[in-house]
Amino acid sequence: MDYNRYYIQLRQKLDHLIRSSSHDDYASVSALIGRNHAYMQQFIKRGVPKCLRDEDMQRITDHFGIRPDYFGAPEDFPTPGQQTNSAPDSSFEQDYIQVNVYDIEAAAGAGSLVDSNEVSNKLAFKKSWIRNSSNATADDLAVITVSGDSMTPTLNNGDRILVDMAQKTIRNDGIYVLRNDNMILVKRISLNPITKLCTIKSDNHFYQSWDDCEPDKLDILGRVIWMGRNI
Repeated sequence: MDYNRYYIQLRQKLDHLIRSSSHDDYASVSALIGRNHAYMQQFIKRGVPKCLRDEDMQRITDHFGIRPDYFGAPEDFPTPGQQTNSAPDSSFEQDYIQVNVYDIEAAAGAGSLVDSNEVSNKLAFKKSWIRNSSNATADDLAVITVSGDSMTPTLNNGDRILVDMAQKTIRNDGIYVLRNDNMILVKRISLNPITKLCTIKSDNHFYQSWDDCEPDKLDILGRVIWMGRNI
């Protein structure tokens, strides 16, 4: 087993977990496990110490409410050149995650963003890229198609977008998918740090914007973390 690769993945995922949190930082997580304020930053940035104690990892997973297998395991990283009995495509499955592709018009009904019976295709994304962009699992991700021109020039009609459906709370400004009167909308949402109210707007200035919206009253379906376009 290649422990070095495992420790690198663990530090990367932990770093993303902390940086994407609205109330945690290196110092607070260091205090969580009873260490000095610089301990977690040194571990993530310098690899010192090389690994965390099992009890420290347990406190961290409990604190963030994530599954124990979120960080993976050393067994996921075979030693280079090691003989295995894996199938020929095991390397692909280890390195990539396959995300269901849906049509946004098929997702415009009530309920969740997507209907599991409406899968039209799959797109593969590097797991390492997903980890740097999101804490989502495959079940939390969906690729849908943009309809209309309200988000041009950022998003054009027919563009594909990857939606992280685990991000249903507006913690940072970004492009989100939301539901309004049973219609699926793709809009840019910005949060006022003082009033805690948000603005919903289209990148196309010909479309209407909505100011001073209460985030808790919005039906957020997920955040857009990638887009693809035919040329």
